[in-house]
Amino acid sequence: MLLKGCFCMKKSLTVGCVIMASGLSRRFGTNKLLADFCGQPMLCRAFDATATPGIAARIVVTRSEEVQALCRAQGVPVLLHSLPGRNDTVRLGLSALLEQLPELSGCMFLPGDQPLLRRETVEAMTERFCQERLYPAEWQKETEREIFRLGAVAENDPAPLVGSPVLFGSSFFPELLTLPENKGGNVLLKKYPAQVRTVYIADSAELLDADTPEVLQQLEALARQKS
Repeated sequence: MLLKGCFCMKKSLTVGCVIMASGLSRRFGTNKLLADFCGQPMLCRAFDATATPGIAARIVVTRSEEVQALCRAQGVPVLLHSLPGRNDTVRLGLSALLEQLPELSGCMFLPGDQPLLRRETVEAMTERFCQERLYPAEWQKETEREIFRLGAVAENDPAPLVGSPVLFGSSFFPELLTLPENKGGNVLLKKYPAQVRTVYIADSAELLDADTPEVLQQLEALARQKS
């Protein structure tokens, strides 16, 4: 009998999460991750979204000492660095998770500035990655060669919106650790389109990031409407 959740007959599939928090917030003017969102720093929304059994380990990667202090106060693992590139954030975060969990099956990269992203959505992505199949040992190998991204069908637009977070199977780890300078995981989505799977959600607002104070206010208003 197959076990439920993220456990298959041969071994469990283990997913980690890198919370991306190294941006400079140039358009925002101040560190947007610390901006108030419904009574708490916006980054805390990412903490809430990733507080799920489907995420075996997580780490925030940041260049901000203030963000580091917030993470420590919230009991969330954090890595402080001073390197400039997106590739640096990816490499440092994934390397830290692999030190903790060498048998990591997949890694999710989640931006810290999508405050409407829900825990249920993160769970749906990890469950899609870990779901049961008839021949789990063979399927695990296939799953670890796949990339799962988040998507939504926008109203009055036949083309789906796609975005973050993105979950990479372990076969992509070597390339994630050696990305071109200042490039992120999108390089691999473009390189391996046949391996990309989209996990659809009903609310496209979960894909929106708060790049300016005005957008943050709009997203906060949406959050209050939904609560």
